Parts: sequence; structure tokens; C-alpha cells
Amino acid sequence: MNAITQLPPEWHDWIRENLARGCAPQALIDDMVRNRFDPIFARAAVNGVMTNSGPMTAPFEEKPKAAAGYAYEKPRLPAGNLIRTSDRDVRIVTRVHRPMIAVLDGVLSEEECDELIRLSANKMHRSTTVDPISGKHEVIADRSSEGTFFAVNADPFIARLDRRISEVMDWPVENGEGLQVLHYNVGGEYKPHFDYFPPDEPGSHVQMTIGGQRVSTLVMYLNEVAEGGTTIFPEIGLEVVPKKGSAVYFEYTNSYNQLDRLTLHGGSPVTRGEKWIVTKWMRQRRYGETAASAT
Repeated sequence: MNAITQLPPEWHDWIRENLARGCAPQALIDDMVRNRFDPIFARAAVNGVMTNSGPMTAPFEEKPKAAAGYAYEKPRLPAGNLIRTSDRDVRIVTRVHRPMIAVLDGVLSEEECDELIRLSANKMHRSTTVDPISGKHEVIADRSSEGTFFAVNADPFIARLDRRISEVMDWPVENGEGLQVLHYNVGGEYKPHFDYFPPDEPGSHVQMTIGGQRVSTLVMYLNEVAEGGTTIFPEIGLEVVPKKGSAVYFEYTNSYNQLDRLTLHGGSPVTRGEKWIVTKWMRQRRYGETAASAT
């Protein structure tokens, strides 16, 4: 008989109620396995309920009363016109408050942009995205780019960038996924999508077992794109034109685990030239840490 890999509503309620009673997550996972749930799925399901019910969220300075939809809180991005990091000043060019989006100038130097492209050029592979059912990384037609990853603090150069990016995003280095470099040729695009893991998709719970939900994104531009290749936010009509060394920042998960659907975004087709970007995603907890180990 096949193991169960879907979570019925009554089991979701059972997990939530038992967590509220103080039951150990591992005990719930064991009970689910005894009831024919797939072990990996059971762990992902328990972590998903924990993540979406509040106890595993990172602290914020303010916690306003939650409103219907998405409750906007004090942004993690530092206030003011300038962000002073340990080795570089970054200027805030544009802010949008709802959703929280900012265009930043001077996140990377021209030399750093060139070095990231040089380090990436010979190890690119077709880009993948998370399958909504399995949680595995799959190639899809909506994402026509090639890419590669650099582990956090992979070498002194990457470590310097990881530290600076952490200071810009005001979130711990260890909560970040590794830098992802992407390359788009003419016609390359990434159709509108969310960076967070939709909680109603089984595959999301698999991803959230390691670090929880994503909370914010920084997309940095590594070259000047001749034409096209903009970052679009269709829900609010915003379009960010790539500029070498600049970036667009946005956050979408608050302290109530609400998700901001206004951060739907995509990469418009490159119509002339090519486009290179590097992306950093931040998680609620240390990336690679499971919910069970965090308790």
C-alpha cells in the first residue's frame, strides 16, 4: 500500500492542536508514520503547520494588530536614504511601502559584478524551480535561464558579498540561501511568480523543512541590458530597469506568517543583448536547520 503524501484537513487540525498542547514535533511525526504517512512528508507537514501557525517566526521590533490580508509591519530594510555596510555605502533610490520594495544603487561594484560573471560562466546549468507537489527542483518552460549557486561563505570573495548583503537586508548571514547567479539570452524570461513557498502546495512543506519560509529577496544586476530584461511587479505596475551594480529588494513574509501577494514579480523577456543577475533569498531561520532541531 502506498504511503500517504497529502495532508487531509483533519490531520492538519490534529497537528495544530497537538502542537498547541505542547506535544513534541517528533512524536507527531512518529504517529503520522504509524498511520501510513510517508516519513519525509510527515516531517514536512509538521514543520509546515509549525511555520504557518506562528511559533517559529523570527522576532520583529513591532507587532501591529493583524488586518485582513497582509499586515504591514516596520520594514526590515533600514530607514533613510543611505545604508552604511561594513565595506560599502548603498543608496536607496526608490521605496514602495505596500508592498515593501526598494531600488538600491551601488550594492556591488563594477569589478565585483564582472568577477561573479567570470566565476559563473563555465558552470551554468538550466535553471529550475520548486515543483508544487514534490518539492523537488524541476526545469519548467516559464523560466528560460541558466544558473549556478555559490554556497554561503564559499570563499573570501563570496563571504564579503554575503556579509554586505546581510547588512543591506538586515537579516542574519546564516539565514540566507547561497547566492544564485542567472543568465538570460535574447528571449529569456521568468514569468510572474512568488518567491515565497505557497503554503497550500505540498512541495512547499518539503522546502520549508530547512530554514522555514522565505522572508525577503534581493535581486542584483550584474550588467547593463541592451533592451528588455526588466523586473516587473504586475500587481502594482512597477518595472525596474537593470543597472549594473544596482538591485531591487522586496519582503513578503511578516511576523504572523502572512504572505504578501502584491510581491508577484517576474523577469520580462530580453529583447536585445543579455542579462546577468545574482539573487539572495532570506529564510526565517538558519538555512539548513530543520524545525525539529530548532525546538
